Order: sequence, then structure tokens, then C-alpha cells
Amino acid sequence: METLLFSPYNLGYVTLKNRIVMAPMTRSRAIGNIPNDLMAEFYSQRADAGLLITEGTSPSPNGLGYARIPGLFNKEQMLGWKNVTDQVHKKDGKIFVQLMHTGRVSHPLNMPPDAKIFSSSAEILKGEIWTDQKQLQPYPVPQAMTYDDIQNTIGEFVKSAELAVEAGFDGIELHGANGYLIEQFINPTVNKRTDQYGGTIENRIRFVLEIAQKTADVIGGDKLGIRVLPYGAASGMGMYNEIDETYPLLAKKLSAIGLVYIHVLDHSSLGAPEVKPSVKIAIRENFKGTIILAGGYDALKAELDLKEKKGDLVAFGRYFISNPDLVNKLKLGLQLQEADTSTFYTPGEKGYTDY
Repeated sequence: METLLFSPYNLGYVTLKNRIVMAPMTRSRAIGNIPNDLMAEFYSQRADAGLLITEGTSPSPNGLGYARIPGLFNKEQMLGWKNVTDQVHKKDGKIFVQLMHTGRVSHPLNMPPDAKIFSSSAEILKGEIWTDQKQLQPYPVPQAMTYDDIQNTIGEFVKSAELAVEAGFDGIELHGANGYLIEQFINPTVNKRTDQYGGTIENRIRFVLEIAQKTADVIGGDKLGIRVLPYGAASGMGMYNEIDETYPLLAKKLSAIGLVYIHVLDHSSLGAPEVKPSVKIAIRENFKGTIILAGGYDALKAELDLKEKKGDLVAFGRYFISNPDLVNKLKLGLQLQEADTSTFYTPGEKGYTDY
């Protein structure tokens, strides 16, 4: 019997050796926000996946919300990432970089001195964030972005995408989920704007569509994907009545721009609200490119959903942390090693490259 999970797949202009995707996962190993040899080792260890998607990487000094996350907005960072892509390509792997601007999910201690904490509106995120200098600190009030701030930020995404191509990435993924800047525009519980970037669904998705269009114009839609999380509760995202209409419309407009994939995340396995099957179907019906499914998958469930054409590729997250040889283990039905959660975000090789 043919297994789809381990069969090759054409994603835009690249051929993937299987349909297993390593999901993007923040690991906080980029000292000084620069990708390093340890990170290159981590990704190359996992290059058996059909596609690797990197941890969230900021396109701007303003998006470096967490301690020790990498950036991709200067030459030094680009060269650090080039080392990563070179190591992955040596193992015949394919790798996209995830561009993540954290927006209000941030703290000045995690950022360069002249950086600004922006959001769609001046809505504070309740809770605390880790800083290496002073441990947990409350989130500050973000600045509501002006029209010029928005245009500058769109430009930063485009410039970062150009640097990504220069660094040898096979493509980029826009992080439109988990309560970061793009979702801070999409979600009206955070976005209180009254201009062309707030109010209606069309206005709230304008920011991400302009990023996508201008990025596709420069690097090509066949190198551009996006991750979304309907019904996401991460980073203070509230529920709203128009979720069911928002994501199919977004999918339709992204399809017209020519994006290569939409990566649909469902965090219900971790206790978050389930993404309604009807919403997933509507996204698929409105998007002519590839659909990546993510959230609580094992090999059996992945194979089933591929066979039922719910998606084309399946992303695995946590299992890739503690099983660098995950593809082989899934193929042979071997037992998977559990990850040490205490080392998810700590610096150094422990719990990172020593599995």
C-alpha cells in the first residue's frame, strides 16, 4: 500500500523528498540575535524532513520581542543564516525561514536600545515575558502604529525576504499566527483602529495582504508561504464573531497573490479551541496552492488526513526536538523519545543538539 507521508512532493519550484515538515519552533539559541554554528548543527541534524521551517526570525529590530531569537535584517545575520542553509543543503534538505515580528509581545530588555514596541493599537498584553537581565517582566504598553510605521514595517519584511534569498533559503513563511504583529492586525479584540487598517475584515487583513503582495513582487509567490491560526488564543488573542469569514477570505486573496502555501495550525491538542473542520475546508477551497496541516499529528493521523485530501503536507513540532531522526522513526514505527521541556528555551546544546 502506498504511503503518501513518505512520498515526494512538488512545492512550487522545489521538490521535497517527503511530505513531512518540521514546524517552526522558537528555541532561543541565537546569542546576540545572530544565527550560529550550534543552530546550523540543529537544522542539519533534521534535514531528512521534506521541508524545514526555521524558528521565528525577526525582519526588524522592532520585532525582536523574545530573548535570544534570531533576526534577518543585517549582513551579519544573513551570513549566519547562510551557514545554516549551506549545512541543510549539503544533506539535500529544503529550508524556509519564518519571518516573525512579535509586535506587542515584547520587552525593551530583549531589544536594541532604539527599537520600538509596536502594535495595531495601544492595547497592552496582560502577563509577563522573560528577560535574561531581570527575569520575568510585565509587558509594556505598545505604540499604535502610524501609517508611516506600517509602510516602514512592510518594507522591512520585503528587505528581510531579499536577505533570505541571499542567505540561500528556499523560501520564506510569514508568521500570521500566535498573537504576533500580523495577527494583532487581523484580530479585532486587539485591533481598535478606525483607518483603512481597522474595522472591517477587509481592512484588518490589509496589512498582511500588503506584506504578501510586496514580498511576492520581489522574490516570487512560489517562494512565499504563511502560517495562520484561526481560533488561536496565544498571546492574548480573543475570540470574535467573524473568524469563520476572515480566514477563507484571507485564503482567497493570498491565492490571488500566488502564495505557494498556507500552513494551518490547530492547537486543540494543547487545550486551545479547535479550528472548526468547516473553516479548514473553506480555507482549502479558497486557496489553490499547497496546504500544510499542523497540530498534534502522529504518523497514522497524518497519513489519514493526506489520503482524505485535507492537506498536502503535515508539520510535526515537539517530536522533532527530541528525535532528530524523526522521519526514519516514523517510517519504521519506532518509539519516539520525549523532549525535556525545561531546555526548550535555554541557551546551549543541552536539550538542543544532544538528542
